[in-house]
Amino acid sequence: MSTPMEYYNSLPPVAKTYAVICFLTTAAFELQLYNLGNISLFYSDVFRRFQVWRLVTNFFFIGPFSFTFAFRLLIILRYGVQLERGPFDRRTADYVWMFLSGAIGLLVMAIFPFLWSPFMGASLVFMIVYIWGREFPDARINVYGLVEFKGFYLPWYMLGIDMILGNPLKPDMLGIAAGHIYYFLTVLHPLAKNYFKTPRWVHKLVAYWGKGFQVNSPFRSDPSAGIAFRGRGRRLNGSRSSWWSSLRNQTTNTSEQTEETSTYSNSNVAFRGRSYRLGGR
Repeated sequence: MSTPMEYYNSLPPVAKTYAVICFLTTAAFELQLYNLGNISLFYSDVFRRFQVWRLVTNFFFIGPFSFTFAFRLLIILRYGVQLERGPFDRRTADYVWMFLSGAIGLLVMAIFPFLWSPFMGASLVFMIVYIWGREFPDARINVYGLVEFKGFYLPWYMLGIDMILGNPLKPDMLGIAAGHIYYFLTVLHPLAKNYFKTPRWVHKLVAYWGKGFQVNSPFRSDPSAGIAFRGRGRRLNGSRSSWWSSLRNQTTNTSEQTEETSTYSNSNVAFRGRSYRLGGR
């Protein structure tokens, strides 16, 4: 049985990062370290007061500490991790692009007043559920031995759970819409896949991050790869004096060995010379 730290270290980077940020955002709210109004989505503050961080921070609040919060965090750590380890395995940049494109789609929907919500994190989480159901349509899901259904129906099951718990259904429906748009443009539509592929700047961001792996990345996954070569060059230049001293010592030792060999050879030649003269008599 693994420890909590071992479990944390075993999680893939993207789902782990999003889950940790969501947890810290809620924890800071419960400790009254900030006001929710400072991170919520209000387009009037974005365009009039240039508070552009609201376009990002609203996705990190998925509710206060409650059963609903734990349920949504579990979705990230289970279905989000399964997506990153399954269909998006060795495709970290594509998985990041899935989150970014879903967030952009939700921001566009929120322009319309009847679709607006101050926090779109719940919709982004439900988008994970929808895409998981499309990627694992035949997976068997057993609910406490009472109900068993295929993975394709998981979003609708989650929708029913939220309805029973009394949670608003609009975030769930927006998540389904964002997930379907992403899945349609990247998987179902044969022509849109070429135009909706992961941008180069996302590949560059993931490469600079240095986490995960992308098989078709046009950039290096390790941003310190080039520095290592220059580092070796600096080590060679920095140790030039010691290298030269070592070479001089080696040359001196070689010269001494040569002199000893020459002396030994001369003694042998002298002996052979005497042997030759004796043989010549």
